[in-house]
Amino acid sequence: MTSAALPSPTRTWTFSPGPVAGAIAQLAALALVGPVVFTVLFTLLGTGIGLIPVLGIGLVLLVGVVYALFGVAWLEVARVDGLYDLGLPALRPRARTRPGFGGFLLVLWQQFIDPQMWRAVANFSIATVLGFIVLPLVSVFAASVSLAFAPLYAGGEGTVEVWLTGFEVVVAWAPLIGILGALVSLAAIVGLGMLHGVLSRAIMVPSREAQYAEAARTSDAQRAGALRASDLERTRIERDLHDGVQPRLVSVGMTLGLAQQKIDEDPSAAKSLIEEAHTSTKAAITELRQLARGIHASVLDDRGLDAALSALAARSHVPVHLDVRLDGRCSREAETAVYFAIAESLTNAAKHSRAAECRVVVRLRDENVLWARIEDNGIGGARVLPGGGLDGISNRVLAAGGTFRLDSPQGGPTALEVSVPCAS
Repeated sequence: MTSAALPSPTRTWTFSPGPVAGAIAQLAALALVGPVVFTVLFTLLGTGIGLIPVLGIGLVLLVGVVYALFGVAWLEVARVDGLYDLGLPALRPRARTRPGFGGFLLVLWQQFIDPQMWRAVANFSIATVLGFIVLPLVSVFAASVSLAFAPLYAGGEGTVEVWLTGFEVVVAWAPLIGILGALVSLAAIVGLGMLHGVLSRAIMVPSREAQYAEAARTSDAQRAGALRASDLERTRIERDLHDGVQPRLVSVGMTLGLAQQKIDEDPSAAKSLIEEAHTSTKAAITELRQLARGIHASVLDDRGLDAALSALAARSHVPVHLDVRLDGRCSREAETAVYFAIAESLTNAAKHSRAAECRVVVRLRDENVLWARIEDNGIGGARVLPGGGLDGISNRVLAAGGTFRLDSPQGGPTALEVSVPCAS
């Protein structure tokens, strides 16, 4: 299990000329864009609150406000990370962990209280305020530069009007005043650019303590998932051996015992019993192979996930449309987690969903994440129950550091998505 390196607290990007110049330009742009964004957000918020009594229409607008805030935050994270190269993780919408309307409300609330989203919105607000200060300073800088060259276009006597201000300055003093004004305004603009970098780092990058605490929580969750998945797997193997292979082998032993008793007095009956034991033995071998395949798919190591899934689809009782596009191999842990998630989903579809077909899509995404979606056209209503197959998928994926999402409304269809970090 690997973990991302924590950002170094000693990086000097804040005062580099490139990021500072970029910050100044972006602050000036945000001074124009920010008010429009906040006007739209506050209009949606006020309208939504006002229209709540009207058939609940306002609730739809309030949902829109939440995801509009997410959009602003997503753009702000991308902007700050692109400007300062902080290594910030991309902001992602919260995934649903429960089906139905209750699951939607839960994920909406989790999205609304997402601290990363609100940090990004706060940074956007502060950057907009800084932009309001930058624009007048840019005007002062331009006016000061113009004033410094006043003797060239205003003659050597009298006064000259300062550009954009209406003030008049004696021409003889204009160069000195212009140079001082340009230096002061330029220093203030650069200082605001540097201040933006400092504030963005303080707001957007969690403290070292918070990062270590989050890493510890993630590690604990993955360890708990691994233990839970191991326990469920052991229980499944014990159940399959106890309910399947063991009774069949006991039956084979009893049949062979009867055949031994009859082999002298009734050879034909003994032969029939031996044939029955032979058939039962082959069935037991088949069950043991299936059980071993459920513990570990050797084809997964030998030929990769694509070949393993093709073999899995060929054995499925429900027709499977398989769409796998992988440019290379992932880690054994990631491939195993995704393989067994798909295998268990197809088993559930065959046993419980009454599905006529399944569709499996597997991709290796740009973020170096192995992603899979399994969908069937069955009756839906799947739930994650303790000790059940979906619980096993959830714990196995969690142990691999991934995420699990189930959407199975009553009446169908059922869709399951898993994403597992791929360290190839």
